[in-house]
Amino acid sequence: MFMKRTSVKNLIIILFLTSIALLSSFVPTGEGEREFKLRRVVIDAGHGGKDPGTLGSRSKEKDVALSIALQVGAYIEKYLPDVEVIYTRKTDVFIELKERANIANRNKADLFVSIHCNAVKGSNAYGTETYVMGANHFDRNFDVVKRENSVILMEDGYEENYEGFDPNAPESYMMFNLIQKAYFANSLSLAQKVENDFKTRVNRHSRGVKQLPLYVLWTTSMPSILIETGFLSNSTEEKYLNSENGQAYLSSAIYRSIKAYKEEVEAY
Repeated sequence: MFMKRTSVKNLIIILFLTSIALLSSFVPTGEGEREFKLRRVVIDAGHGGKDPGTLGSRSKEKDVALSIALQVGAYIEKYLPDVEVIYTRKTDVFIELKERANIANRNKADLFVSIHCNAVKGSNAYGTETYVMGANHFDRNFDVVKRENSVILMEDGYEENYEGFDPNAPESYMMFNLIQKAYFANSLSLAQKVENDFKTRVNRHSRGVKQLPLYVLWTTSMPSILIETGFLSNSTEEKYLNSENGQAYLSSAIYRSIKAYKEEVEAY
């Protein structure tokens, strides 16, 4: 089913609110000067409840993502006390995809970080990936797009809530080309920091920063990234992702990247 005509109107509203949010995120400090402060970060543990996410031989994405997300938040709360941490979930509960973005938007967050695990059947693929909103290599990565957006189909009344958006239909993504680009540069900067830290500080194989039209990134009105911390379909990587050290290293890398991003944006 193609997106309804009313979706165009809603997109215009989203774009307008996005531009207002961008302008209001800078606080005047004097005549001709504006200062940005990273005050509020939303940490999103992917999947949850009836949605297990990807599956390894002995673990579920929803559990690994939650454990890492809580550790990232704990690091921020301890070492960046001026930053408020908001979690989309702190337990094994199902949160609608749209609601995850709404939590960030309602709380006027300055940053949205979604944490996930990857999987590819019949492959020994391994490594980390971090996504920002975009449509580069859409055809090549459509399986990832469908997987991360398909949680929509688990939601009650999704046809009405998402106005005909079908995560399995390529034509539904045509509307994504109208999205506001205001936060792309900042999202990209944070994503690059995450992947660089994974590679240089944690010694993980980085598959790079990529662009995809992921719904949860599309509807957040702030810089947003989605991190794939590794492949549960790879037995070696699954063991690492479930280990105490592995989760500690990954979460500390994400924290350090957020800290570096904060220092960067507040320097201007």
